[in-house]
Amino acid sequence: MLVNEYRTDVVPAAERWELWHDIVSRTHTPNLLRSERDDDFRAVMRVLTLGEVQVARLAFPDLESVRTPRAIRRSDPEVYQIVCPYTGTGRIAHNGRQSAFGPGDLVVVDSSLPYEARFVPSGTGTHSTCVVVTLPRSLLSLPPRTLRKVLAVPIPVGRGIGGALHRWLADLTARAGEFEEADAATLGGVTTALLTSVLGHALEAEDAMSPESRRRALHTRALDFIDRNLGDPSLSPASVAAAHGVSVRHLHQLFAEGGATPAAWIRHRRLEHCRRDLADPGLRSRPIAALAARWGFRDPAAFSRQFRRAYGVSPRDYRHHP
Repeated sequence: MLVNEYRTDVVPAAERWELWHDIVSRTHTPNLLRSERDDDFRAVMRVLTLGEVQVARLAFPDLESVRTPRAIRRSDPEVYQIVCPYTGTGRIAHNGRQSAFGPGDLVVVDSSLPYEARFVPSGTGTHSTCVVVTLPRSLLSLPPRTLRKVLAVPIPVGRGIGGALHRWLADLTARAGEFEEADAATLGGVTTALLTSVLGHALEAEDAMSPESRRRALHTRALDFIDRNLGDPSLSPASVAAAHGVSVRHLHQLFAEGGATPAAWIRHRRLEHCRRDLADPGLRSRPIAALAARWGFRDPAAFSRQFRRAYGVSPRDYRHHP
């Protein structure tokens, strides 16, 4: 069979976390797993075996996966794992880097190096969903030493060849039941070719960028990261800097060129989202404090003061007269 589907809800709640451990150890590299939902871990995995290439679509609650040096010594298949999130956000520490990623990104992991990865559902979602491609390092026509440059680096896959890969993986896993054994080699070859092209473009872009272009690209990634994490109350200049592997001072220098500080930009974007929510008739029944909390404001009184300072009226008055 090309496709196998695994579910944890086929056993009682108390046994689901142990079953997930077993599923992951049989389908992916055995790692140390943790979750705050281990009392009732509801997860689904669909695995396509395409020769030496494996493509798996996973849906799970919050999950932390740690690959330790000890685990590597015990078993190392010498593969790359390419993670492509579709919902939820994640953070990874790998190859001396720490970064954050989310839908529209692709992240490469080397099974021969330790890593710590955390996946968290976004918004009101209960599950993160992602596609993980696992393939031998030898299948990619890119030197391992060169590919280390992009390990744990979020690679945008929203357009161009990256967009083609993003759509291909979504369609491949959604229509897995339509394929036959004879299709495996072709599907695996197309997946490998698309991956090689995307990673090759990312490496060329990194090498070709001038220092000024690198600064602009980093600034753009930081702005995007902020927008994707506005609802996280812990979002701060320090967390933004850590996610991009730079110092807080360097982050301030990047934002100074645009005439703002990182903290002021975070506050501005949060207030703008709150302002739009307050003007939305469909959200009229939601308490103002709930709308503020949705965008990271934990203190309703502080939110009200900041909103009035920014827009000249209270949140309540703005809701009635936007």
